[in-house]
Amino acid sequence: MPDVAMLLFPGVQFMGLAAQTAFEIANMAVGSPYYTLHLVSLTGGNVPSSMGFDIGTGHVDALEAVDTLILLGGVTVPQRLPTEQIATLQHHMRRARRVAGLCTGAFYLAQTGALDGRRATTHWLYASRMRADHPLVKVEEDRIFINEGPVWTSAGLTAGLDLALALVEKDLGLELSRTVARRLVMSHRRTGGQSQHSELLDLAPKSDRIQKALVFARCNLANPLSVEELAAVVNLSPRQFSRAFSAETGQSPAKVVERLRIEAARLLIDEGRLSFDEIAQETGLVDRRRLREAFIRQYGQTPQGFRRLSRVGSHGGEKEQEL
Repeated sequence: MPDVAMLLFPGVQFMGLAAQTAFEIANMAVGSPYYTLHLVSLTGGNVPSSMGFDIGTGHVDALEAVDTLILLGGVTVPQRLPTEQIATLQHHMRRARRVAGLCTGAFYLAQTGALDGRRATTHWLYASRMRADHPLVKVEEDRIFINEGPVWTSAGLTAGLDLALALVEKDLGLELSRTVARRLVMSHRRTGGQSQHSELLDLAPKSDRIQKALVFARCNLANPLSVEELAAVVNLSPRQFSRAFSAETGQSPAKVVERLRIEAARLLIDEGRLSFDEIAQETGLVDRRRLREAFIRQYGQTPQGFRRLSRVGSHGGEKEQEL
């Protein structure tokens, strides 16, 4: 039975504990205790959370063996650990088959040197700090999670569930991980290459009218989505609509529609089910050439390059080299 140990530090955020639920539900789906779960810390005993409540933990040194060691962060960038604790952490990481840093837990991994020369992600809010503090880490803030050999990192704390489901999938297969996702009442895990951001969330229009137009556009990307069509949805003249839209979003309707099309195309590319021609048609980008041009403008790379990157981010290397 693989031992999965979640390692807590002072200031830990409760939400991150939910990642353990994926392994718990996997045990239920298998019908026997496949995983053995632990909550541990470097000191043992109660660990204060960011909410002011203590969480009881065992001492990490008491574990005879750890298959998967998950470092859980909080809602702020953690302070640097004392030298002796970094050494202890490195010792236990070497004993584990794989390690993961959830959200700001990636900073603890970085402190040990485990991320040097590797691609890694963390919460988008702290990505620039990661780059500044750990210049040897190849930070990619716009990823849900990244797998680099035996090392995994995730974005915000909710992305920890996506990472945990990916670990379950590696251990027990795709169908079992889908069963776990259904029991957790979540769509099957977001893949690692998926963006942390949503264009609609970034735009944040103030009025219900512009919000309604955006939702309509996102649900009808195969349409031409002209200014006239969008204005009619919210009962405004094209001129009134364009003026209000630009005032609330800071961008023209045409520019925002293109962003929504590219976001949708990106998600479809990440899923890997459709050809590039089909994706272009479904998202209103018309054909492969326009899809390619839009991706180069937005991301500086082709759809083919993004699909390769997405697959690497989701699955990493099959060989789990040493830490």
